[in-house]
Amino acid sequence: MNNAHQLKGVDFFTLTVFLAAAKHLNFRAAALELDITPSAVSHSMKTLEQRLGVRLFNRTTRSVSFTEAGERLAKKLSPAMSTIADAMQEADDNRGVPSGTIRINASEGAIRMVFRPVLARFLCEHPSIHLDVVTDGKLSDITADGFDAGIRLAEAVPQDMIAIRLTEDIRFAAVGSPGYFAARGRPQSPRDLHQHDCIRFRFDSGAIYRWEFERRGCKESINVNGPLTLTDQPFMVEAAMDGIGIAFVPEHLVLDALADGRLERVLDDWCPSMPGLCLYYSGHRHVSVALRALINALRRAESNPVPSPVKNS
Repeated sequence: MNNAHQLKGVDFFTLTVFLAAAKHLNFRAAALELDITPSAVSHSMKTLEQRLGVRLFNRTTRSVSFTEAGERLAKKLSPAMSTIADAMQEADDNRGVPSGTIRINASEGAIRMVFRPVLARFLCEHPSIHLDVVTDGKLSDITADGFDAGIRLAEAVPQDMIAIRLTEDIRFAAVGSPGYFAARGRPQSPRDLHQHDCIRFRFDSGAIYRWEFERRGCKESINVNGPLTLTDQPFMVEAAMDGIGIAFVPEHLVLDALADGRLERVLDDWCPSMPGLCLYYSGHRHVSVALRALINALRRAESNPVPSPVKNS
């Protein structure tokens, strides 16, 4: 069956806009991703619907949802557009000079620890590369969400991804102020934390992090309680120094405060090492010259490893 007449006048950009709108079901979010205006998204969708002669989205002033035809088109079009994008990237790579946009998804802590030491030099050495870095605390599906790569703790990387280790193993530390321990005593085992004020960490997903301990093969996962829940680890450290309670954070965040006595460590023998950060990407998609250049830069930085942020949920 010849469907060429349906595609007449429909360009690659319009289909890209459609997939962005289909992913977010929100024209404003699609516009932000593509760096265009919401009205441009709306106009492109109206044009596409007119060309195809079918409504793809149901729109109200507050929401956007698929029609049955729109949902079917998105499912069929997504792998095809991914294949086209890979083919175009391979052709672009023949120029030999790394160029284009690299989209990376990672937690904020991972970005600070892994990217900051190499970012300025990398962008200076590769002026034709643009890095688009999205930080969140969720385990995003990097393939479905259009990212070239992600950075997470090794144990959080999906098994079907290719992973490249970026940091050494890391440890967490349970810490509090001298004044807090003088008033409340020091926990001798993880279960003693139930009698203490703890500063909890909330993931972007809304889940509360359960503190994980291990000693001589015995594992404890503690759902702590306390007067304060935060999504920012440096703020957790500051709250602990202010005597609000015990914080459980990556060790590198508290080394200075431990050294000068503002914080004290507890349950040290219960805090094991865990795998560090990995950059990961799909083995089923073309790896661009630009992404390979970034991977090489991060590998060079591996000789000066840094600890990792809290694990994702």
